Amino acid sequence: MKVIRYPEREVWQEILQRPFADHASIEASVREILNDVKQGGDECVRRYTRTFDKVEIDEIAVSDEEFACAEKRIPDDLKAAIQAAKSNIEKFHAGQREDIRQIETTKGVFCWRRSVPIEKVGLYVPAGSAPLFSSVLMLGLPARLAGCDEIVLCSPPDQNGCVADTILYAAQVCGISKVFKAGGAQAIGAMAYGTETIPRVYKIFGPGNQYVTCAKQIVSSDVAIDMPAGPSEVAVLGDESCIPAFVAADLLSQAEHGPDSQVILVTPSENVISETLAEIEKQIIDLPRLSIVERSLANSKAILVKDLDEAIAMLNEYAAEHLILAVRNPDAAAEKIRNAGSVFLGNYSCESAGDYASGTNHTLPTAGFARSFSGVSVDSFVKKITYQKLTPRGLRDLGPTIEIMAAAEGLDAHKRAISIRLEEINEI
Repeated sequence: MKVIRYPEREVWQEILQRPFADHASIEASVREILNDVKQGGDECVRRYTRTFDKVEIDEIAVSDEEFACAEKRIPDDLKAAIQAAKSNIEKFHAGQREDIRQIETTKGVFCWRRSVPIEKVGLYVPAGSAPLFSSVLMLGLPARLAGCDEIVLCSPPDQNGCVADTILYAAQVCGISKVFKAGGAQAIGAMAYGTETIPRVYKIFGPGNQYVTCAKQIVSSDVAIDMPAGPSEVAVLGDESCIPAFVAADLLSQAEHGPDSQVILVTPSENVISETLAEIEKQIIDLPRLSIVERSLANSKAILVKDLDEAIAMLNEYAAEHLILAVRNPDAAAEKIRNAGSVFLGNYSCESAGDYASGTNHTLPTAGFARSFSGVSVDSFVKKITYQKLTPRGLRDLGPTIEIMAAAEGLDAHKRAISIRLEEINEI
């Protein structure tokens, strides 16, 4: 990690830059894949699976037998852990459902809003170096709670032409039966445009590599997507009350996601930096994904600032996907956070808890998009429809206001739609 001491505010933007993802260099090839899948359907999905995943698949859809065999192979302790995580995630997300509240804005004028599930949604779950079965829970459970009619899941097959057992078991736990052996940009194209086997959906969710991210951005002109996504990241705010061994573990846990991930430590304490860096050197030795971690740390920084207020201002500018507040009064610090995907308060609130089982969602905005985007929630799987109902009394009282406004905009037909009704009401 690069150590930066007391940077002036005018250089914050420069030092807080993420590793650059050059989507332009791959956009042409991603567009070609998407167009091929749009035209060629299943056969193109198979061809690109053969090219990129190095495996031949006959049946794209996962069979009932494959689901059953996967469940048998999952160890009991892992099943119990997945069920415990499911319970917490469901409990947290169930509280996000809204009751309908009818508001009488004017006497006789009633307005309300209803959450309506998106009928068809597609979930993408990566399975390269590590099958992310936890993402199945994070996407599938809120989709079910929202009431989506059709939930489609795509995940790349392994060298045996199978979707990972853990992903299939997590899908079963979420009540998802439509799982397909497709990864990369071809999977995004299949869900966006539909093939003979994979249904077309109305919104696509889930993380992925740069090809998946680029594909989601391209198809977003045809189908909705959850959010702009990029490499995973964590920022830690630490003061003298933090435990450097914990901070180092949190930084390393995020660094192992991928070589383009970034981790940031911001602190007003020189001791916190030196002790955390020493802990990183100790803990990094036995990590199986060492080469990935080392490349990630090359993109990462430890930043020394004057005080906690300056640290919080810097972190609000950074807008981290995950933000850990390892400070003496984390609740007070949390009140000042304006930009973050998910916030973890205190020395014992590690980011791994949110990744797996505390209950919050781990599908979060990256690359600074936390300034304007939220993480996935039940709301992500619904659309809001507004309703209004006017009684004759309501139209009589509100009508003249509308007539005046319509006339001022020169929209006479709008005015007439009110006037003709008022005439009828006045004749009664």
